[in-house]
Amino acid sequence: MLDERKQKILQAIVDDYISSAEPVGSRSIARKHSMGLSSATIRNEMADLEALGYLEQPHTSAGRVPSPKGYRFYVDCLLQPPKISDREIALITNWYETKVKNIEQVFQETVKMVSRMTRNVSLMVAPAPAKSLFKYVQFLPLDERRAIVVVVTDNGFVENKVLDIPEGTSLHDLQEIANCINNRLAGLSFDMIKTSLFKEVRQDIMANPLLFETALSVLRQALAVEGGEKVYLGGTTQLLNQPEFREVEKIKGLLTMLEEEQLLCDILHMQDGEGVVVTIGRENKYSGIQDCSMVQATYRVEGQIIGTMAVLGPTRMEYGKIITVLEFMHRHLGEILKKYKL
Repeated sequence: MLDERKQKILQAIVDDYISSAEPVGSRSIARKHSMGLSSATIRNEMADLEALGYLEQPHTSAGRVPSPKGYRFYVDCLLQPPKISDREIALITNWYETKVKNIEQVFQETVKMVSRMTRNVSLMVAPAPAKSLFKYVQFLPLDERRAIVVVVTDNGFVENKVLDIPEGTSLHDLQEIANCINNRLAGLSFDMIKTSLFKEVRQDIMANPLLFETALSVLRQALAVEGGEKVYLGGTTQLLNQPEFREVEKIKGLLTMLEEEQLLCDILHMQDGEGVVVTIGRENKYSGIQDCSMVQATYRVEGQIIGTMAVLGPTRMEYGKIITVLEFMHRHLGEILKKYKL
């Protein structure tokens, strides 16, 4: 354990570095923090903290920055997460009231909102709607040559795809195909919609097999998602605002990793457990995020896991703020999901 004076100096350095992204010097600490210590004394303590592995000194600066060990001590022993503000609670409440209409949008909008509040990338892995019933398929014309085919379930899950409308096909033709599919499949659970049913519906519609196959492909996509998991991602561009990721190669590798849905699922499941979990730097098992920190929480409704959310960013992240946001979501997301009958 560090003595009280070293702890105060370490906390001041971490706090200042998080806010400024600049190495912190002894004079700066003496000037900004009322510790009753001279800059020389602080400098000696910083040298000790560096020797103990809690601080590092960039080659180009006389100041110090926290090491992964320093961040770990800060998170475990020094951090006092702030309370969520009334303004932030109002933002969250208004966000859900104005932007969310179904379960799918709960997850989509949650990652956007958390990213906005934390100024980092937000990720969430959640189960695709289980035991949902097929409700309807609909064609929405975009222009003369394209339409969106949409599959909707009884609990609001939506799968969609843009398709090219075959030449000579009218809006009436599209509606006829949708009506045929809906008459055959409406009210059936996805595990009841088998290949045999696809064949039966195909026999009912022979006029436009190409368009019909496209509609069925979207149904199959919904079937593939059913019972599995889906990753929601928000605020990827936030990484570009972080000084740590100004190097093109570094950010390119991280952005590429964020496109790998199965890898993100694996990462988010590494720390499934109770409460909020913080992993720092090389504590992360995947090399692509070992220059990052991740704060994550697993959410439950009536004891059942319904999703894991994480905030990913540089090791110089606002741990206190992020933990506060995720803990607040931990308390309230379950009630929001119950509203939409998860």
